[in-house]
Amino acid sequence: MMSDIGLFEAIHSARSLRRLKPDPVPEALITQVLDAAIRASTAGNAQNWAFVVVRDPAVRRALGAIYRKASDIAAAMYAAKGRPEHLTEAQFHRFMTSGAHLWEHMGDAPVILIPCLHRPFVPQAEGVDHQAELAYANRIRGASIYPAVQNIILACRALGLGTTITTNHIRCEDELRALLRLPDDVDSFAMMPIGWPVDPFGPLSRKPLAAVVHADGWGGGWPGS
Repeated sequence: MMSDIGLFEAIHSARSLRRLKPDPVPEALITQVLDAAIRASTAGNAQNWAFVVVRDPAVRRALGAIYRKASDIAAAMYAAKGRPEHLTEAQFHRFMTSGAHLWEHMGDAPVILIPCLHRPFVPQAEGVDHQAELAYANRIRGASIYPAVQNIILACRALGLGTTITTNHIRCEDELRALLRLPDDVDSFAMMPIGWPVDPFGPLSRKPLAAVVHADGWGGGWPGS
């Protein structure tokens, strides 16, 4: 059911929700979410995105197995990094517990959305370092898909749906590519389970602005913080 909330309420309450009910999500709501995604901007207005919506139970289970395999690597990395300083022990435990639940249950989500992007065409141009332009194009690729991902998150929040962005599967993307028959020039950038949430929305816990905002150069304090 659509929530009557404002933009900033959605921004402040769109938590990463990893525990989802198995109940089906109406196709019309997923269409609304996808329509919100394509309202985002892309570099050069290329609109070179693509979205794979997975509802077939067998394919979802296969995606879940790939995600579980990739998440074993992620778990080892989280353990090596340890608890971030801005999280309490309780917050870090909740984060790891929630993540571990999704590692085991990705395939149970009623919808799994895979935002993808076509690889950019970088032409040869007279007087331009082609290798530098290739590196530049690769460096900014996320700017053409992650705004759409954020729109997906906010649209889900407005519709009362839970979701999160995860990228663990990229460690095993060749397997995902084969399963979903992705063309050679298309890469996935996220895996997003979508469904009716078990846990409540927001509020969000974040570092204070004073810790992350720099005025007029690195180290300058922001007066609003």
